[in-house]
Amino acid sequence: MTRPWSFPVALEARSGEPLALQISRAVAGDIRRGRLKAGALLPGSRTLAATLGVHRNTVLAAYRELEAEGWIEPGARSTRVAMDLPAKPLSAPAERAGPGFVLEPFSPLPEAPALAKGTLSLGGGFPDGRLVPTDLLARALRRALKAKAAPLDYGDPSGDPRFRAALCVMLGEMRGLALSPEELVVTAGSQQGLDLAARALIRPGDTVAVEDPGYARAWATLRAAGARLEPVPVDVEGLSVEALEALLAKRPVRALYTTPHHQYPTMVTLSAPRRLRLLDLARKHRMAILEDDYDFEFHYDGRPVLPLASADASGVVIYMGTLSKVLAPGLRLGFLAAPPAVAKGLAARRAITDYQGNQAFERAVAELMEDGLLQRHVRKMRRVYEERRAVLATEMEKRLRGHLAFDLPTGGMSLWAKAEGVSLPRWAERCRKEGVAFHWGEAFDFRRRPIPFLRLGFAALNPAELKEAVRRMAAALP
Repeated sequence: MTRPWSFPVALEARSGEPLALQISRAVAGDIRRGRLKAGALLPGSRTLAATLGVHRNTVLAAYRELEAEGWIEPGARSTRVAMDLPAKPLSAPAERAGPGFVLEPFSPLPEAPALAKGTLSLGGGFPDGRLVPTDLLARALRRALKAKAAPLDYGDPSGDPRFRAALCVMLGEMRGLALSPEELVVTAGSQQGLDLAARALIRPGDTVAVEDPGYARAWATLRAAGARLEPVPVDVEGLSVEALEALLAKRPVRALYTTPHHQYPTMVTLSAPRRLRLLDLARKHRMAILEDDYDFEFHYDGRPVLPLASADASGVVIYMGTLSKVLAPGLRLGFLAAPPAVAKGLAARRAITDYQGNQAFERAVAELMEDGLLQRHVRKMRRVYEERRAVLATEMEKRLRGHLAFDLPTGGMSLWAKAEGVSLPRWAERCRKEGVAFHWGEAFDFRRRPIPFLRLGFAALNPAELKEAVRRMAAALP
C-alpha cells in the first residue's frame, strides 16, 4: 500500500497568512515540483490536523481549496492527487527568480554527452561491472553486519583497523610495499584520496607539476585546492624528468602528480633511470610526489614495475591506490599510504568532511582479502582483460590498419592509439551515430589542443562487443 504524503514545511502562525492557505499552497507546490505524483495518497484530515497541531476544520478548508482548483480528488475513504492536473493553482505565488546567493566561481569538467541506448563505449578504461563477485561480497557484508561487534558506530577516520591490516598484507604481496596500518588512510576511491592530499599539502598559488597529456579530473582537483599547474611532457619513457628538472630550476614546485606505472592516458611505464632521478629530485627540492597507481594489478607482460613508494627512502611519496578498479567504479574504496605523521594529518582532514568510510563494507572486503578470495578474483580478471586486450588489438589491426597506429600496452585497461590521415573530431561524431564512443585528443591535452590520439578501453566489453565496436568504428570512417 502506498504511504501517504508527509507535510514538508512548518506553518507560520504569525505570518498573517491564513493557515489553510499555507497548507493548500504547500500541497500544490509539492504537486508542481513532482514530489507528489498524480494519484498519490494524501493523509486524512484528522491525521494531518494532528500532525500540524491545527483544527481539523483548517485542514478541511485547505482541502476544499485544493479540490476547487483541481489539485485533489476526495474519495469515500481517502483523498488523492487528481489524475488530470491543472497547469497552475489560481492562488499560486510568484516563482523564485533564482538563488539568493552566489557560489564562488568554479569551472567544472566538460560534461560528456549522454550515450544513446545500445552504444558500445570504449571510453573510460573501466572494469566490467558484470564480473563483480557480488555473491561473495554480499555474503561477507551480511556476516559483517550480523557480527556481535558489527562496525555500525563511529570509528577511526583512518579506516577500519581490520581492513587496513589486511590491506597491508595484500599490498606487500602484490605491490612490494612494506606498510603498517598506521601509514594507511582509507578513502572513497582514489579521487577522494587525491582531494584529501591536495587540500592538506597545497597552499593557494603553489606550483604543482602534472603530466601532459594527463588526467583532467586530477587537474581539476588540484586547481580546486589552489594549485597553479605546470605541465610536464610525457614521451615513450614516461614523464620527462629532464623537463621537470628545468622547471625546478626556475621556481619551487610544491608537488608532482604522476601515474608512473601505466601513465594516464598513454599507458607507458616510467623507465628505471627516470624513476631513480625523480626520487632524487624530490628529495633535493623537498617536492612531494603524489603517486596515483590506479590499476597496478592489471599487468600482462613480464613482472610489473614496483611503485615509486616502494623505493622511497626519504618519505617524499604520498601513494594513492584504489580497489574500485579491482571491483567496480560504483564501489568506492581506495587508500592513501604515507609516513605515519602525514597519514594522521590526512585522516584528520577526512574526519571533518565525511568523517569515515563505510566500515561494514571495509570489513567485508577485509574478509575477502584475508581468505585470499579478492586476490583470486584479481588473477581471474587479469586473464580476462589480457584476452580482451588481444581481441581489441587484433580487430584494430584487421579493420583499422592505416588509420590507427598503436603499441600494445603491457598493462592497464586501455590502449593509446594515434589517428593517421583521418579527422578525429569528424570520425568521433560519425562513430557516435554508428553506436560506438571513445575519448580522444583534447580530453587529455593540458591546453585542450585536438591532438590526434584516442584512448580505447577494452576491459568493460566482452570479446563479441569489442569486435562489434571496432566494426562500427571502421564503418564510420569518413
